[in-house]
Amino acid sequence: MENSENQDDQLPFVAPCHELSIGAPLRWLKLGFKDTQKAPLASLGYGLVMSCMIMAVTFMAWKFGSAWIMLSLLCGFVFIAPLACVGTYAISAQLERGLKVSLKRTLRACFKRYIGTELVFALVLLIIFLVWARASSAVSIFLPSSGDYTFAEMTGYLGFLALIAMIFLSITFAASVFSLPMIMHRDVDAITAVVTSVNAVMRNKAVMVFWGFLIATGLIVGVASAGLALVFFLPAVGHAVWHGYLETIDASAFPRHKVGITATARNTT
Repeated sequence: MENSENQDDQLPFVAPCHELSIGAPLRWLKLGFKDTQKAPLASLGYGLVMSCMIMAVTFMAWKFGSAWIMLSLLCGFVFIAPLACVGTYAISAQLERGLKVSLKRTLRACFKRYIGTELVFALVLLIIFLVWARASSAVSIFLPSSGDYTFAEMTGYLGFLALIAMIFLSITFAASVFSLPMIMHRDVDAITAVVTSVNAVMRNKAVMVFWGFLIATGLIVGVASAGLALVFFLPAVGHAVWHGYLETIDASAFPRHKVGITATARNTT
């Protein structure tokens, strides 16, 4: 018991990260599409489910609400997307260990192996989302007083709304881009993983902006294609995030999980 506590005390507060070249995200996407080709059934099945969810949200918001409601719902989807990507991390981890991709093993990684730490991480995202919702509602003070207003009169309100959305989306992106892959890869707590992710993003700002741009562009194109492109793009992005994490974060100082896919080292040959 004392040895375990001493070992925990010796662990670093944050895992070190590497400085990345600006073209790194393109390399991650290339590896992501390769993983999709190696495990097409599992990867495209994930892409199909996620694409249907996104298009359903888009359709309902457009049919029964407005374009702004649709945008808000899609932005809200960003907060649960990192949790939904755990399955693609599990697929990539199996491939790099020479394992046959198993649905049972993948689902176990999503809902059993790391569920406690994932729930803590989900709570962090929920708090961010609630603060964002509160901040967005406060922007209503910039709405024109009259009920019938032009687009020009709405520019102040829309500008502040877009600014708040960018701030909170950036916070979410920084906190989540490498944290869940780290939770799956090593036996770490959610706070250590989040701090590590934020640290890596802050040290590679230009690369992460480019990576966020690629993801946003792919999502826009995917929605514009009625969700067809999303079936292929979403799993590739999930796999790419896993490869990006492995290239960026040095988590070797943290212990491996005792059981599960990542309990054994990956095959680097």
